Amino acid sequence: MSLVFIGSYLGFKKPAMEGPVGTNKIPRRIPEKPWYTNPAFSILIGGILPFGAVFIELFFILTSIWLHKFYYIFGILFVVFVILILTCALITIVLCYLQLCGEDYQWWWRSYLTSGSSALYLFLYATFYFFAKLQITKAVSIMLYFGYMLIASYVFVLTGTIGFYACFWFTRLIYCSVKID
Repeated sequence: MSLVFIGSYLGFKKPAMEGPVGTNKIPRRIPEKPWYTNPAFSILIGGILPFGAVFIELFFILTSIWLHKFYYIFGILFVVFVILILTCALITIVLCYLQLCGEDYQWWWRSYLTSGSSALYLFLYATFYFFAKLQITKAVSIMLYFGYMLIASYVFVLTGTIGFYACFWFTRLIYCSVKID
């Protein structure tokens, strides 16, 4: 039996998630935002820190893959992975908190895109690495490199899931402590 069917069965049987507080049927108007809570700014800034956490290891990984060097420090790679998870969660929580303080309640997609935007920085770095370090001239090899880097960037978009779940946990935590009379 395929895991897709098992997962869909379990998901269908699981009750829907409910918010900790009730919501109004009529959406409130969102007030004017300061410049630092602009969605484009917060999404681009939110991707820099997770990318910065893995920047050095990314250089070594790209060197080992494309320049035929050995990569042998997997213990440090695990530590960097944990730092990546923590950085994604914390930067997204901070930016979500700033957004909620500005009475902007539409945090769902922005929390995903904030830490998921690090995939853009990964692809930009891979492009820089291609022109700075590699001497690939054949069209098929260039397509192969950028195809693999697009796949790696797509995998890095999954850091958005880390940010979303961290924000979801954070908002549930802060709204559970609110007393509504």
